[in-house]
This record gives sequence, structure tokens and C-alpha cells, in this order.
Amino acid sequence: MQPNYRRCVSCRKATHRNELLRVVRTHPTGVVQLNQGAGRSAYLCAHLDCLNSAHKKNRLGRSLKTSIPEDIYRQLEHTIEKSGHSQWKVKVFISSKADDAKEEFRTSARLNHC
Repeated sequence: MQPNYRRCVSCRKATHRNELLRVVRTHPTGVVQLNQGAGRSAYLCAHLDCLNSAHKKNRLGRSLKTSIPEDIYRQLEHTIEKSGHSQWKVKVFISSKADDAKEEFRTSARLNHC
């Protein structure tokens, strides 16, 4: 892996750490918080489907070796929605022949974010 690259605990995509959300279990106190402090860290993509998968499968808790408060998941969801990564307009091309391609637009969660 290249320097300053981290891996999302949910989708396992390696990307630069500036593009990921950081969840930290601080060393002396064991308090779980976002983007601050020194201690055990876990990284998550800024996408709702990664957050939902990590929450459902307890991937943050297993990575940090502690239980994650619901407040942290709410803060992560708020951060993702604020950043605009929660929904995209996806352009889908439906074509039976090359000449007669039809376009259909749907607003949905991004299909292949990783």
C-alpha cells in the first residue's frame, strides 16, 4: 500500500486517508470519537452504504476492539450527508442496438462507489 493510504473497514478499498472518515478509540481513556486523538483508529468511506454495512456487521467495533456508541454512528451519518456523498444521480444506458440507445436517470445510492 502507498504511504498515507488507509483501508475502509467496510468495503476494504484502499484510498488516501484524507478521503476517509477516521474513528478513534483513544489510548488512556478508551473513549471512541471522530477524527481526534491518538490511539487505535479505523477508517470508513464517506458513503452511506459503507456506514450501514459497517454498522450491521459491527466492523468498527471489531476493528477498534470495543463497543461503538450509537451517537458515533449518528455523527458519521450526519457527516456523510453533509458532505453530499449520500446520493447521486446515476445515468443508466439501456440499449438493444447501438443506434437506439435510451437514457434513463434515477436518483439512487451510488452503485459502484468502490
